[in-house]
Order: sequence, then structure tokens, then C-alpha cells
Amino acid sequence: MIRVRVISARGSTPREAGAEMIVTPDDTQGTIGGGQLEYMVIDRARQMLARGEAEARMDIPLGPEIGQCCGGRVVVSLDRHAPTPQDHPDVLIFGAGHVGRALAHALQPLPVNALLIDSRSEELARATGPTLLTPLPEAQIRAAAPGSSVVILTHDHALDFLLAVEALARTDLTYVGMIGSATKRAQFARFAGARGIDPAPLTCPIGAGFSRDKRPEIIAAFTAAELMARLTASSLKKYPCNS
Repeated sequence: MIRVRVISARGSTPREAGAEMIVTPDDTQGTIGGGQLEYMVIDRARQMLARGEAEARMDIPLGPEIGQCCGGRVVVSLDRHAPTPQDHPDVLIFGAGHVGRALAHALQPLPVNALLIDSRSEELARATGPTLLTPLPEAQIRAAAPGSSVVILTHDHALDFLLAVEALARTDLTYVGMIGSATKRAQFARFAGARGIDPAPLTCPIGAGFSRDKRPEIIAAFTAAELMARLTASSLKKYPCNS
């Protein structure tokens, strides 16, 4: 197999530096942006496989000459090394009710490690994807890796508040969100302030401002988008050549 990796992306490009895909004789995994760019790279990778080549490099302008109108320029490396392990951030979802289950499902195809956490086995049994049954959900926040995200939507407002305070007490989480309303946020602000916790970093309501539709799947879709916007905003800083 051939690993294809974007090593430079200047101007308007479909993917950022660091994006990877794998090419085999009859399949591909991942993407560097699709279109004619990707077709050219796949063809070159399969030439390498047929000829026994170990590595190559392509410098491709994304203009009319290749039938792509991005206007940028991409340099890709092709080699026979194993794919670089992708370090996906953890997303801890507290509450396996309707919205929690919908959010866990919405995050499954995305580059995150989502874990649905609850103390109710019957609710977790209705979920898809990884779950954790625990009577001490706050311990999972304390043990979370730096850069993790926390989404709080349990069946108990008091538990929501306790978990949010626990999460905000840390300064190394990427996103802390809680389901609710403006009223709930105001109540939480007083609760957190009395405990010396700044409520400002909390996103509450989650997935708000896009639609008034309150179906669980709709809330989950907008929350997933909000969460991924926060996560990818930090990752884009690693590749300033995209700007």
C-alpha cells in the first residue's frame, strides 16, 4: 500500500497539510480532498505499486490545467510507510437520553473518540457505539485526557451542574457544553460563582442559534457541528500555510 500525505497546502485547497489517505491496488482509505487532484494522486500511487517504487512527490497547482478551480497549490508525498496513527480527541457525553444517544450516533463517523456515559443501564442498552456504565461520572472528567471535550445532558439538573463545575475546574479541556436554556445558564452561573468557578467558558445552550427545531436528532446535529468547529479550529493552527 502507498501512504499519500499532504505536506504543503497553499492558497485555497480542499484539505490541510497533514491530511492522509491510503491507496492499494483496488481500494482507497481516507481522502486528500477528492476531485482531479485525488484522481491524479491515486493513479501515481498505483504506478508506484506496479513498478515497485518506494517514494515519490507531486507538486500540483489546483487550476484549470487539471480541471480543478480551487486556485491553490498542493505538494504531496507518496511512500510505502505505514499510515501515521491519527490521534483523535476524546468526547465524553454525559447522559444517555434521547439527545445523548443521538449525539453519540452523530459523532460516530467523525474523527473523535466519543463515549456515552450514564448510571442507567437500560438507557445505555439503547445506544450504539462505546458506552460506560458508572455511578461516579465525575471521576471520568477528572481522568479525561487534556484536550478532551465534555458534553453534559443528563436527566438531572443538579447532576448537570455538578459535572459542569467539575469540567470547568480544569483549564485543559477543549469544549465544555451543557444542554439547557438561558434561564438554566443563569442559574448555573450563580451556582458556579458560589464555588469560585468561572462559568464563562461553558457553552450553554449547546447547538443553539441555528434552528428552533428541538427534535433530539436536530439538536445533536448542530451540537456535533459546534463541537467539531471548536476542535478543528485548534487543529488548523498547526498548519498556518493554509491561510
